[in-house]
Amino acid sequence: MNRTPATPALRHAVVVGCGTMGSDVAVVLARGGSRVTLVDAGAARSAAAAERVRGLLPVDRAAGAALDTAATLAEVDWTDVDLVVENVPEELGVKRQVFAELDRLAPANALLTSNSSGIPIREIGSGLAGARRMFGLHFFMPAHLVPLVEVVMGPASDERAAEDLVAWMRGCGSVPVLVRKDLPGFLANRLQHALAREAFALIDDGVASPEDVDAAVRFGFGFRFLAAGPVLQRDHGGLDVHCAAAATIYPSLCSAAVPSRTLQDHVSAGHFGLKAGRGFFVWPPAERQAESERYAGMLRRGLALLADELPAPAAPARKP
Repeated sequence: MNRTPATPALRHAVVVGCGTMGSDVAVVLARGGSRVTLVDAGAARSAAAAERVRGLLPVDRAAGAALDTAATLAEVDWTDVDLVVENVPEELGVKRQVFAELDRLAPANALLTSNSSGIPIREIGSGLAGARRMFGLHFFMPAHLVPLVEVVMGPASDERAAEDLVAWMRGCGSVPVLVRKDLPGFLANRLQHALAREAFALIDDGVASPEDVDAAVRFGFGFRFLAAGPVLQRDHGGLDVHCAAAATIYPSLCSAAVPSRTLQDHVSAGHFGLKAGRGFFVWPPAERQAESERYAGMLRRGLALLADELPAPAAPARKP
């Protein structure tokens, strides 16, 4: 296939679905110098998303950001589109409908990606002619602060195009990882849910409170993850020590195939977390904004600590 140029500068990206996540993804793309068209249901929603994107961009990038809006896919100027990132609701039928339209409208060399957190790209693109140019492109909330992005290959995805997409994301200042098998949860969410399953099992069994589980991660082994991931950290600690510990601990770890009792009870009661005012913890209206600001502030300070190890966004480019 004709591959999209890897550099984000002066490339044209389309973001479909511009809620909080879609807007944050647009920030990442614009940060790298891409021209970005935001598509959402209705001109007012697209315009509001563009305003939010400008407000979140670094000052040196906001003034020169090239942002367009469209109320429908049919309104987009597809002539020079290089990349599409879909952020519509997590419903397979909805995503398949969007991708069928994208496969028809987008130029043959444009990469079509889904920011789905769990639906395999092979299912979204099943039966479509352009499956080779389709990928998962999974960001993590808040996407403009969390550096990681997963480039997920389906069975038909073109590997060289995947490498170009990795380079594009690196040029946007992100840390891309290439996931070569389209497994449920991809890479990071599989690791995250393995930890969460054990955490909730310990709460279910009365071993520790939610507060102590969080403290054990944040101020114990999780604290070290800023300096080294679980593989590198084992080299620091000694593989012999960790292998022996694994032989003792693994047989007793939770292996449940369903969500924990405590988690299911909260969901059944409508306790969805911060957005609902209650989850494992109670969130009065006055505390929700403060917690959101604390959380974002901590992420920004973490970014500052990692600054020397993060890719720098591509230098702003100008059209000749």
